[in-house]
Amino acid sequence: MKNTLEISLVQLSSGNEFEENIETASDLIRTAAKSGARFILTPENTGMMESRSGPLFEKAPPEDDNPALKAFIALAADLGIWLLVGSLAVRVAKTKLANRSFLIAPDGIRARYDKIHMFDVDLASGESYRESKNFRAGGEVVTAKIPWGVLGMTVCYDLRFPYLYRRLAQAGAGMISVPSAFTQTTGVAHWRVLLRARAIETGCFILAPAQSGTHSDGRKTYGHSLVVDPWGKVLLDAGPLEVGAFNATLELGNIDRARAAIPALKHDRNLDTKE
Repeated sequence: MKNTLEISLVQLSSGNEFEENIETASDLIRTAAKSGARFILTPENTGMMESRSGPLFEKAPPEDDNPALKAFIALAADLGIWLLVGSLAVRVAKTKLANRSFLIAPDGIRARYDKIHMFDVDLASGESYRESKNFRAGGEVVTAKIPWGVLGMTVCYDLRFPYLYRRLAQAGAGMISVPSAFTQTTGVAHWRVLLRARAIETGCFILAPAQSGTHSDGRKTYGHSLVVDPWGKVLLDAGPLEVGAFNATLELGNIDRARAAIPALKHDRNLDTKE
């Protein structure tokens, strides 16, 4: 395994049409690759930010027909990069979609992860979300080998469930992807502290590309794409409004150093609950 890895997080403000989103993301991925990034990550809902059920189901095709996926597979091959497409809406049944993250190598798809935890919440701000209305929750924990180690795959709301991250780390992951479209409300309150906590708890690099700004359906997302090292240090914060490609260098030896200093992944205990 190489000692360093140059990565890039692509921060987007996706709209509700595939074509424009594909073009914007592709341009930024090319920029990142030209700057030297070998592993590039995009946020949740890279292909489309669409909250209305009718248009969502009209536009979201099965995986084999997804125009964004085809474009990104071709782009990864052309640029010779590894690409994490944060998520695309993929039709898996007549009335259900998957919020699916794709890990793409230069020779094609290497791993798929369907978001496990559905964002079904009612916020004090009046915002209400029911992801489970349109999306089917995934049920598999996914790790994948990349040239620089092992990647664990998650999406957005998964961030609030530490057991998933611990399981990924104990399965060998040294990096965990968290592509997101965090709301402005929850992002201000929780985004940074949750990402740092997951890094510290697992001794992993946390790679979190994010959606940002006000989208075509009126939804506001927080931005602040973040890279956090295994000791909890923030290596990159892309800020609240910028759309762009933001690079960071990972010192991969820091994974073992953090885990040697605090070997918490080895200290689990089985506890009884007293009624």
